[in-house]
Amino acid sequence: MKHEAQYSNYKQCVMCGRYLPLDYTLDYCQACEDDVLFKEVREYIRSHDVSEYELAEVFDIPQAKVRKWIQEGRIEYANADNKIIGTVCARCGKPVSFGTYCTSCMRIMNGGQERRYISYGESGDDGRMRFLKDE
Repeated sequence: MKHEAQYSNYKQCVMCGRYLPLDYTLDYCQACEDDVLFKEVREYIRSHDVSEYELAEVFDIPQAKVRKWIQEGRIEYANADNKIIGTVCARCGKPVSFGTYCTSCMRIMNGGQERRYISYGESGDDGRMRFLKDE
């Protein structure tokens, strides 16, 4: 009972249940809001041919956020020839289209085992994005 009174001046995030101030304007905490945004972006990428710049423009988000998702390996260019300027393998310095390591270095670091991905979207589109998911 005392526990409930302690949190009576707060509302909860509808996704994770984290306590938020009553005057917080969103229904989600910041972490969940980012997850909701990424899910919307992922669905948009699945149904539209879009470049990094266009994606940032459509969702009114900084292009740096899109680049961060690329570096995290959450999305990548549909055509590996479209490298983002300044995005290079952290191990060997080769240009990469997603993540922080090139496929050769990832294979070496995984003990020679290759990771496989299921891609969503057309793979022949120049300058376009696609969503990746571990198989």
